[in-house]
Amino acid sequence: MSRRSGVLEFAVLGLLHDAPMHGYELRKRLNVLLGSFRAFSYGTLYPCLKSLVAQGFLVEDNPDTEYVPATALNGKRSKIVYRLSPEGKQRFEELLADSGPDAWEDEHFGVHFAFFGRTDKAVRMRVLEGRRSRLEERLERMRSSIARTRERFDDYTLELQRHGLESVEREVRWLNELIETERANRTGRNEASAGTPMTSDGRGQEAGSSDPPGPPHDRPGRS
Repeated sequence: MSRRSGVLEFAVLGLLHDAPMHGYELRKRLNVLLGSFRAFSYGTLYPCLKSLVAQGFLVEDNPDTEYVPATALNGKRSKIVYRLSPEGKQRFEELLADSGPDAWEDEHFGVHFAFFGRTDKAVRMRVLEGRRSRLEERLERMRSSIARTRERFDDYTLELQRHGLESVEREVRWLNELIETERANRTGRNEASAGTPMTSDGRGQEAGSSDPPGPPHDRPGRS
C-alpha cells in the first residue's frame, strides 16, 4: 500500500468511527480535517472506499428505495452509506497505535495528529518525539545546503531557502511545546489534584479555566 493510500485509509476509518456517512459527506469531512495538507477528489476517495469494503473493513448500506445509476446526463449517484465493520474498528485501533517512522513523515503525521484525542499518551509522545527528530535531521541538511550553495544562487533563491528553513524551525518549536505539555501531564501534575476535570483525550483541565489545555490550532508546517 502506498503512503498516500495509507493516509486516506486511516482518515476514512477515523471519520467513520464517529458515525456512518455517505461518500459526499465523507469527502467534505476529509477536506475539513485535512484541508491544510491536501484536497481529496472523488477519483481518489471512491477507489479507497471500494478497497476498504473488499477488505471487510467497511460495510455498504443503501437507504434509497430506488437505485438511480450515475450518468453523464443526470449526474446522480446512489447514496451509499458507509459504516465500519468490527474488523474496520480493529484496523483503526491498529493504525492509531502505530508510532513507527511512517507516523513521523509529512504524509502521515497530520492524520495521526488529527486523531491524537483518541490516541494513547505513550503513543502520542513517541510520535511527537519521532517527528521532532525527523525535522531536526531535515534542519541540519537544509542548513548545510544553504551554506554550500550560498555563492551559487541569487538573492531570491536564497530567500526561498531561508523561508523553508524558518517554517521547519517553527514546527520544531511547536513540537517542543507539545512534548513539554505531554511530559508535564505524564509526571502526574494533573493526577495530583483530585477531582480535576478531564478533557476528552485524558488531559487535565486547570480549575477555573474554560479552555482545555492542548496544542495550538495552527497546523504543523504552516507559515
